Amino acid sequence: MATLGPSGWWWRRCRWRWRLSAWDGSRVLLLLLLLGSGQTFEYLKREHSLSKPYQGVGTSSSSLWNLMGNAMVMTQYVRLTPDMQSKQGALWNRVPCFLRDWELQVHFKIHGQGKKNLHGDGLAIWYTKDRMQPGPVFGNMDKFVGLGVFVDTYPNEEKQQERVFPYISAMVNNGSLSYDHERDGRPTELGGCTAIVRNLQHDTFLVIRYVKRHLTIMLDIDGKHEWRDCIEVPGVRLPRGYYFGTSSVTGDLSDNHDIISMKLFELTVERTPEEEKLHRDVFLPSVDNMKLPELTAPLPPLSGLALFLIVFFSLVFSVFAIVIGIILYNKWQEQSRKRFY
Repeated sequence: MATLGPSGWWWRRCRWRWRLSAWDGSRVLLLLLLLGSGQTFEYLKREHSLSKPYQGVGTSSSSLWNLMGNAMVMTQYVRLTPDMQSKQGALWNRVPCFLRDWELQVHFKIHGQGKKNLHGDGLAIWYTKDRMQPGPVFGNMDKFVGLGVFVDTYPNEEKQQERVFPYISAMVNNGSLSYDHERDGRPTELGGCTAIVRNLQHDTFLVIRYVKRHLTIMLDIDGKHEWRDCIEVPGVRLPRGYYFGTSSVTGDLSDNHDIISMKLFELTVERTPEEEKLHRDVFLPSVDNMKLPELTAPLPPLSGLALFLIVFFSLVFSVFAIVIGIILYNKWQEQSRKRFY
């Protein structure tokens, strides 16, 4: 564990961090000269971040964030879904992210009137190719392309006993996989952990960190201002130019699902020449040592000329087959008459 603060859990990895806004380049240069090489810095990327007072969110054409479904902006939070049945809402960043290394810090709250297992269904945090696509996966489309992190508050698989819910899991998809609701996403998850996040009086945070194709998810949900590990997966390949978002859905059971802030930081890390060669851009999400089904590309539509040629040669072949058939039939009849006489 590590103390939460300006440096956060980087202290346990014996590295320095300095939280800076994107415009403070001169200060970065000075720090680099003072601290030398091998350091890591982070810059708040305002175009990918959401925080109070949420001015213009979802209402202005110039807004960086769009609302969808039942999501609504309140004074202290953005509510994805209220504590009511059959609601669905989402919040999506309008600007694609082209960063190679980043960290997304999500301040959220899940609460409601439901007791024991009478609440649901949870929320998801996305980094995906497509945005604003409602669907069955925590309010987002199935067979998505990218990364999904799920805060699942209701166990659908009745026979499972080894998991305690709420449960956090992650999934990388290239568009070929469906999220299995009946099994709570088990067949496709990269990893997960129990996270008791409902009806807490203190703040709850989740961090998604992607550095050098290494995915790390950590939590601060105990009110101790400490991060604890949840998921760590090497060899995760995520393309650049995808969108950040979050979504939620309620069914017969419900909860309030609130987003208080989403802050994205660009991480500047050193790469050796060998790492630069290995970490080139990818065009489809994948995970090393995990086989994702290949997508079958749809056949391109036929042009007018190609369609004409297919029809023409089909007719020619049909006529040729008919002529051959008539010739063979006449020969057979002639041989039959000779045998008869």
